[in-house]
Amino acid sequence: MTHNDQKADTVKWGHCSASRNRLQRIIGILFLSLLCCVSASVRDTRAENSIMTDTRLQHSIKLMDSYARRTGLTSSEPQKRYLWTDAFAVCNYLGLARATGDEAYMRMAVKLVDQVHHTLGRHRDDDPRSGWISGLAEQEGQRHPTRGGLRIGKALPERGPDEPLDERLEWERDGQYFHYLTKWMHALDQVSRASGQARYNSWARELAATAFATFSYPTSGDEHRRMAWKMSIDLTRPLVPQMGKHDPLEGFITSLQLANTAVALSSVTSGPALQGEIAGYAEMVSEGEWHTEDPLGLGGLLVDAYRLQQLQQQGAEPQPQLLDVLLDTAITGLHFFTSSGELQQPPHYRLAFRELGLAIGLRAAEHMQQALIDNGNNTVGNPRLRSQLLTLLQYTHLREHIENFWLYPEHQQSDSWTEHRDINEVMLATCLAPEGMLELLVPARHENPAEQPKSPEFLDAE
Repeated sequence: MTHNDQKADTVKWGHCSASRNRLQRIIGILFLSLLCCVSASVRDTRAENSIMTDTRLQHSIKLMDSYARRTGLTSSEPQKRYLWTDAFAVCNYLGLARATGDEAYMRMAVKLVDQVHHTLGRHRDDDPRSGWISGLAEQEGQRHPTRGGLRIGKALPERGPDEPLDERLEWERDGQYFHYLTKWMHALDQVSRASGQARYNSWARELAATAFATFSYPTSGDEHRRMAWKMSIDLTRPLVPQMGKHDPLEGFITSLQLANTAVALSSVTSGPALQGEIAGYAEMVSEGEWHTEDPLGLGGLLVDAYRLQQLQQQGAEPQPQLLDVLLDTAITGLHFFTSSGELQQPPHYRLAFRELGLAIGLRAAEHMQQALIDNGNNTVGNPRLRSQLLTLLQYTHLREHIENFWLYPEHQQSDSWTEHRDINEVMLATCLAPEGMLELLVPARHENPAEQPKSPEFLDAE
């Protein structure tokens, strides 16, 4: 190679090196610009989410304040108690107390518990019987308000022993529903978990023991126990003997939750331990089939799955494969539900509270995903669980559609909304601020009852 050739090569490589340097600087500038854009986008998204969260919370507060006034909780209006709706309302107030730091909402939750017990724990005004439906004397009934169960709160009195069954009319008649009782057990337990006061959990366990003893019954041969769907107010006769599809599952998970709370509060010796009840439900659950395409039922499965996940993280030991089965069943049901076209119907053909139940369940799935992230993806069986949750999160658009549809003022003018206004508004409030219903706080454990902290006066009042 000549000297001129070497010089040419040197110049050529010099040009290439300079070009590379310029290219690297350009790429660096572009990367920094992109990084700034991404960072700004993340900040904007976080700010937007924060605004959305605050807006949702304020809307939930508005709905719950209106409910409190309308049903006589914070006004002179006649008290209007209905067990399912009030169970959601108690949880909502607990969540609002936590989100806002305003103890007034805790007082509202406790006051609502008291109203429910003194209304639905006692005989109706139009019933010839009076006093506590448990049959306990007045003072003993005050100490054990759930021992006889709790009425539904329907407008019409229950069907008499000699009256024939009218399936349409039965929906409007009073009595006791098992799946309403489990919702109330959960609400009472949430009060205990939020306040550290053990007596609410004790009342919930007394209710659980009563419900198992009266709603479930042994069958002939080696078959598992069965359950009635609806019982009379005094729990002496079934009004609808067929078993609710998810009742054993609800009984199992709720009893497990109550027992777990009792241990954490060191109050397991006060009231039923529920070990026999848990074993009885476990037998029924072991051969249960949970498939449903009903939106409220699907939402219930997802909420139960999240409760199960939390209980496992808190040390409970349920059936090993139950969480996996519940999520698979919910995924299958969601596939069929989305194909049904129900969400494309106009509002007067739709029942908001059933759809809102599904939206709450999908909220639970989102919380399950967040729980995996918060716990470092260390949940037992977590590869499978991650896959299931990713599938469930693909249905987030359903939750958004349901919430936005029923938030639209015009849709709230339909008869299907106004006829069920209380339950619709309370469950919409749950969708907007679901933590009070979904999150199982770990109560502080006190080995020595004397060391339990002093609680607010409104919680200590009997």
